[in-house]
Amino acid sequence: MRVVCCVRSSTISDKCIVIFKPSGKVIEVEVGTLLSDAATQAGIDLNLPCGGQGRCGRCKLLVEHGPVSRRPSAKLSPAEEEEGYALACQTVVKGDVILFVPEQEKIERRIVEEAKGAERIALPLELEWPIDPSIGKFFVTIEPPSLEDNTSDFDRLRRELKAQHNFPDLTTSLPVLKKLATTLRDANWQVTAVLEMGDSEPANNCGPYLINILPGDQTTQSFGLAIDIGTTTNVVYLVDLSSGQVIDRASEYNGQISCGEDIISRIIYSQKGDGLAHLQRLVLKTLNGLIDELSGRNDIRPQEINKATVAGNTTMIQLFLGLNPKYIREEPYIPTISHPPPMTAEEVGLNINPQGIVDCLPGVGAYVGADITAGVLSSGMYKTDALTLFMDVGTNGEMVLGNADWLLACACSAGPAFEGSGVRYGMRATAGAIEEIWINPDGYEPTYRVIGNVPPRGICGSGMISLLAEMFITGVIDKSGKIHRDLPTPRTRVGDHGGEYVVAWAAETGIGHDIVITEVDIENLIRTKAAIYAGFSVLVHSVGLELADIEQFLIGGAFGQYINIEKAIQIGLLPDLPWERFKYLGNTSVLGAYYSLLSRALRREVAEIASKMTYLELSADNRFMDQFMSALFLPHTDTTSFPSVMRLLER
Repeated sequence: MRVVCCVRSSTISDKCIVIFKPSGKVIEVEVGTLLSDAATQAGIDLNLPCGGQGRCGRCKLLVEHGPVSRRPSAKLSPAEEEEGYALACQTVVKGDVILFVPEQEKIERRIVEEAKGAERIALPLELEWPIDPSIGKFFVTIEPPSLEDNTSDFDRLRRELKAQHNFPDLTTSLPVLKKLATTLRDANWQVTAVLEMGDSEPANNCGPYLINILPGDQTTQSFGLAIDIGTTTNVVYLVDLSSGQVIDRASEYNGQISCGEDIISRIIYSQKGDGLAHLQRLVLKTLNGLIDELSGRNDIRPQEINKATVAGNTTMIQLFLGLNPKYIREEPYIPTISHPPPMTAEEVGLNINPQGIVDCLPGVGAYVGADITAGVLSSGMYKTDALTLFMDVGTNGEMVLGNADWLLACACSAGPAFEGSGVRYGMRATAGAIEEIWINPDGYEPTYRVIGNVPPRGICGSGMISLLAEMFITGVIDKSGKIHRDLPTPRTRVGDHGGEYVVAWAAETGIGHDIVITEVDIENLIRTKAAIYAGFSVLVHSVGLELADIEQFLIGGAFGQYINIEKAIQIGLLPDLPWERFKYLGNTSVLGAYYSLLSRALRREVAEIASKMTYLELSADNRFMDQFMSALFLPHTDTTSFPSVMRLLER
């Protein structure tokens, strides 16, 4: 489509016209508007992985015509500036402009290995408590009213629920009351009451809450959702509350990624104009899309789902609820709420029964949220006698140390390097990502494995750990991460950003040019691993223990299950402990939400876990910076802490 337009040569008002190519979209904005804001107003999706701070350089636009004002940026080369490129988040319009938007990096759908149907998912772990969800469906036969008995419809329902099911009382909402009279009569006074019974023991229950009234006997199935709102990925389990069966599951990248790849970037984005509301819309769009997908695949209506139990870090929960996260990143780091009360799906915007309950699990602090309390529950560490370190590996490094008697938690800003950001050819774990690499010490030639068995397009987190370890062990880089440029191989060379190693030549890639790792990339990866190592080191030392005292090291998080323990130890990401002490647990956050959905007893356990956990604020602890600086080498400045790596290097 050819765009034909007329652009004014000068602007005499405070308004100006912005034309986007190749879409042809046109919008009028105030002079001084950021190009990224103008694109949002025009409905054009731009990737802002750094939240619009100008740090990532991935929102480049070509200014074809018209005046703009650019802030200086190291992310644009002199040649790009000369050609007319600008960073959308760092450039404002000064008059009528024509912009060309290059094809944006696609946030591809995550590869989901689990199948539906014949391979149904059993209970992930054996429960010690009976299945006892807070949602119940109860069939009731009601005596119709008469002149002799003119009790109101709601009081008649309450009376029969008490007589037939021993419920002492009943409350409800206005939307349910509005449909009550018609439903009772259309159903000939035989209905199913859908009740939220809370987390109390039945004997202490002051009365259930009526969230729906259905005609006839519809007690055979009851549906709920377990949801993990991850910074990178959202996961939803569709659960049969009667049997405890996970009927199906689905996952998708969190739509908020386009506005920031880590929580700090998203908090910053939330403070810009409509940023907070936009972030909430994005995560709800992702979740509601997954709900529609699960409902369609399993031939149920979303309105048949009566409860959603939600886990996620503190920032993700606040953005999900539309709460301002600003003060999470400002000292003394305080969220609006750590334990949100139950809310209706209608209030939140979740596409299930509008009066269904949305239960966000409790967190501990600004950087130890419900994903960690859920993980402590599902991992079982809260009831073990063994000294345990639980770690959720993602864009943030959250960790908990303890056992059945005590729990101590902390969090460090690991950054999104292992999620693909901050590394020149980093990408998420989708088709085309190099996930494992081996380097032959004789000739320094690499071999690699690619997700999807297609030509490589980049390197994902597990591939970066593998690559960094192989480069160190084979002598391609020194302990500070500097590339030895005098090696007898064309793969080490000087590029635009300093020293680099060629992982894949252009002819073998799917992007038409060499895939390399640079010294800048390596520095970012070392900083990430150093932050994680420093975090659990301070945690352990703060209670007078040593890393060798840890009896089991539990690794949660979707990314954690792909970490190669040997390679992670070689770069100093994990401590040099016997491999059998490390255990992968997968997505412990969604498992904790699932358990809490199924069992009122376990839901109470999550609240108890949150209340007994002590939070250690690393930003106020000088020991963290000391440990961090010591960990900025491969594997560490204290080589005696990594005897297995030293033995390997001595061979």
